[in-house]
Amino acid sequence: MNGETSLSAALRNVRRTVLPNGLTIISEEMPHIRSVSAGVWIRTGSRHEAPEVNGISHFAEHMVFKGTTTRTAEMIAREVDSFGGNLDAFTAKECVCFNVKVLDEHLSDAMDVLADLVLNPSFNDTDVRKERGVILEEIKMDEDNPDYLVHEIFVQNFWKDHPLGRPILGTRETVKRFGPALLFDYYKQRFLAGNMVIAGAGNLQHEKFLELVTRKFGHLPALSSELRDMAPKPTAKISLRNKKSLEQVQLCIGVPSYSISHENRYASFILNTLLGGGMSSRLFQNIREKQGLVYSIFSELNPYRDTGCLAVYAGTSRDSAPKVVQSVLKEFRDLKDAAVTREELVRAKAQLKGSLMLSLESSMSRMSNLARQEMYYGRFYGMNEITDKIEAVTAEEVQKVAQEFFVADQIAVTVLGNLSGLKISRENIAC
Repeated sequence: MNGETSLSAALRNVRRTVLPNGLTIISEEMPHIRSVSAGVWIRTGSRHEAPEVNGISHFAEHMVFKGTTTRTAEMIAREVDSFGGNLDAFTAKECVCFNVKVLDEHLSDAMDVLADLVLNPSFNDTDVRKERGVILEEIKMDEDNPDYLVHEIFVQNFWKDHPLGRPILGTRETVKRFGPALLFDYYKQRFLAGNMVIAGAGNLQHEKFLELVTRKFGHLPALSSELRDMAPKPTAKISLRNKKSLEQVQLCIGVPSYSISHENRYASFILNTLLGGGMSSRLFQNIREKQGLVYSIFSELNPYRDTGCLAVYAGTSRDSAPKVVQSVLKEFRDLKDAAVTREELVRAKAQLKGSLMLSLESSMSRMSNLARQEMYYGRFYGMNEITDKIEAVTAEEVQKVAQEFFVADQIAVTVLGNLSGLKISRENIAC
């Protein structure tokens, strides 16, 4: 199957092809720039891991850079540097991505390296032992970061007893178990043609990109893995974690929100922007600027395939923590009780549209956008289509979303720091 998926795709020169083995190739031609970004996206992530192998997706992502059956780690690094490229990867809750960005003239060489990494990892026992030490240090480093730690504690409690609540890096206990046999077993189950989306954006032509990808990946058998996602049930827990070494108290206050493809998602985007999406947001203006209680405060949406979370993060003093919590809850109540003004709604829409457009200025961001839309929607939404949907959201729709999200018995709170007897109970969480 070959061809544009919609008028939006045609306007942005997006082309999509599905190979006979089930691998999806999607590209966007950007003739006004010299760079090309390409990514191999695997439809699997930490939420698809069994508890005993938590962190194996991230471990495998690291290990492909340690060498293949034809290249050592040093050869990979030197080859990419020789054509001025940038080779990278990341693991998320629902995907793993390997990507490269190069000048257009080096795309063929870059795809050769990228394909070798993804298709021919060696998982050498010596390298596995070394990388195990590296990732254990990465876990320690993150645990020393209070912003990261409060988020992890919150997520573990919010998605209790579900893979979404487990850390992407895994734990010390699980990482210590990983060896070549486990890695190869995981790799053979997940790195399959039917699980892959290969995206490219920049100064390329779809036919030539298709030819490059087909040459490297077209031989893969037509297989995919059955990844059954069980939707988690959010837990509205209040968790206070004492850590005397911290100067600040870290706060995370969250509620359930929509899945990534929910029909009301645009209203939730605007709600998040109004609440804590920037310097004009209610949280920033009312809690930082007017009350001077925090340096950093913001809200963010974390949507997944079948669920989501809207969370507020703030850092404050121990004495101010209760007042910050009450101030956040007041903003929740205000958004529920009254529709936003036309002026505020117009400003939030403009801010949201501007940030979306600015986020798509590079070939790498365009490539990522293509792949994510393919994985989550199975179609392409162009910027005009998205901005039209944002413009169509009414103040009443935003208020209805606030009334659905901000319910007292749905609110979860995590507090981390030198708490010195600080207490927050369910009675304090009135909304």
